[in-house]
Amino acid sequence: MIPTASLTLLSLIGSVVLTLSGLGSPLAVAHLAFAVGIVPLIFAAMIHFVPVLTRTGDPARRVVLLPSLAQASGLLAVCAMQGWVPYGLLHLAATVDLIFAAILMHWMVGRARAALGSPHPGWRWYGAALGCFILALIAVILMAVWPSSWPQLRLFHLHLNTLGLIGLAALGTLPVLLPTALGKPDPEAAGWLRRRVWLATSGVLIIALGAAVEWTFAAPGTALLLVAALGLLGQWIRRFGFVSLLWDGVTASLLAAVIGLVLALIAGLLHGAGLISTQASLPAWACGFLLPLVTGALSQLLPVWRWPGPQTPARLVMRKKLAASGAVRAGLFLSATMALVAGQAQLGAGLVACALALFVIGLLQAVRVPRSTR
Repeated sequence: MIPTASLTLLSLIGSVVLTLSGLGSPLAVAHLAFAVGIVPLIFAAMIHFVPVLTRTGDPARRVVLLPSLAQASGLLAVCAMQGWVPYGLLHLAATVDLIFAAILMHWMVGRARAALGSPHPGWRWYGAALGCFILALIAVILMAVWPSSWPQLRLFHLHLNTLGLIGLAALGTLPVLLPTALGKPDPEAAGWLRRRVWLATSGVLIIALGAAVEWTFAAPGTALLLVAALGLLGQWIRRFGFVSLLWDGVTASLLAAVIGLVLALIAGLLHGAGLISTQASLPAWACGFLLPLVTGALSQLLPVWRWPGPQTPARLVMRKKLAASGAVRAGLFLSATMALVAGQAQLGAGLVACALALFVIGLLQAVRVPRSTR
């Protein structure tokens, strides 16, 4: 897990640096973050959490290798988009990723069937997220055989990835991850996951189809996702209190991610109505949702992945260093989102750079924590 997370962070930071400097193809730079960074990290998170959710044993080595293989395939896609290798290899990379996603889906369903008793409903969110990713990859393959529909397929692909794979995987993880980070149980989490999975999945599919055909059709899907996201926020605030969520750096980041998702959904509607440009809506999604999600989740998970097993003092120290600036980072990411939506691109870029710098400083301090810390 650590090598995958490390390459994810390098990919995200590299993508932000290239975007701010104006270097590289925008399509290649965006997929450096997504295909090389985010997709393998989501695969790794699923492989980590599904055995817990289904109460089954450790995954086989061929499954553990999937995130690294997906990273290599994503790098091939980025090289094709940048023009360093023949463009046709992009569709080969999409086909390979499609096979990896199908293998992971098969493994996940098998684990759910082998569960002792009923598996935790969170696994269904991962299944829905992978289903959206498979549809998104099929759209890429169809672009080669149906070029006249390239614009519609691109929008379908984009929304299935951003709101489907990433959005559903995040919403399926956060109700469990945030209480764990806070050290307090949430008896309502399983019920929320069970009730909302089809609501959120339907919302994503409606948005993706509406974006590809007519933006007004996407509005009902946006409303469904907003109901899910706002309901989760309300549930957290009722159970844990807003101040408690802000007090811990990890939970502050995760809270900011859900707030950022709400802002991104609203920004998407504004973009569809022609009130803001795509140049604002997509970066707003990345700054408000993706970056606080990844930095917050890694602040909680990296110490566990580095030192699996029972809690240790070293793990607590590492988490403390990663979470130290979490609340400040959350505020900077959300402020950057608002700046981007308002058309203040330079201000938004500066705020994002400050937030990422704080995370990198915390990460450098965290990796220096020795195992023997007492």
